[in-house]
Amino acid sequence: MQEYDVTLKVLLQGNAVGAMRQLTGTVVARWLEVELPKVQNLRVDLLGETVEGELVHIELQSSNDASMALRMAEYSLGVYRLCGAFPRQVLVYVGQEALRMEPELRGPDLLFRYRLIDIRDLDGERLLESERIADNIIAILARLRDHKEAVRTIVARIGDLPETERRNALEQLLILAGLRRLAQFVEQEARNMPMHINILENEVLGPVFKRGLEEGHQEGRQEGEMAILRRLIEKRFGKVPGWVGEKLRALSAAELEELSVRLLDARSLEELLP
Repeated sequence: MQEYDVTLKVLLQGNAVGAMRQLTGTVVARWLEVELPKVQNLRVDLLGETVEGELVHIELQSSNDASMALRMAEYSLGVYRLCGAFPRQVLVYVGQEALRMEPELRGPDLLFRYRLIDIRDLDGERLLESERIADNIIAILARLRDHKEAVRTIVARIGDLPETERRNALEQLLILAGLRRLAQFVEQEARNMPMHINILENEVLGPVFKRGLEEGHQEGRQEGEMAILRRLIEKRFGKVPGWVGEKLRALSAAELEELSVRLLDARSLEELLP
């Protein structure tokens, strides 16, 4: 499920303002790339600072996890240790099965709560009405009157994007559609795009579709991992020189994930990327 997480992170950190308002009731002014301290080496999915100056933590989950409440409590305490403030927490469930997790942790003298949202409860029609393509793409996971008609609408809007944006948007839609078993329908609609888009002749998109959904998922994951890792490196070491980007592009998705772990102990860029 890693590719779904990466895609949603990229979309939510991008311009999915409508989705963020439905999830948190506010707008994130800036995202904080942090690695929480301590034994478990916790990694939150998204941590941001809202326009009101509050911290908001969004965690993405594609399966029911009986220990999720404990994990969310650990995240909350980790953020407090690092930032000196407790975050407002939202767990977003994106899986196919019915949601069975609990939004709280109870003990004799303890009550811990967080907000738990099944993404299917979001108003997908409102997200489709948004002028932001990230909201439109996330709508495919939300509550809609007709998912296939929504796919047609989203693909048509993607077709109107500049060439440089079209590729990423189509890959993101294809990956998220896999969570709703609509990936093949997305591919079919993409093939029916107006001819001026030349989707199958595109040197990048054409091979992605022809190689099949699995490789499409892998490519989306790799691109998302690289974008997030680059921001983490910038947070740790400052402005990233050009040679770092070249080395990152040469790594596979698995190698990028391993590099993100080594980033914690590296003392310099040269040590991280010898």
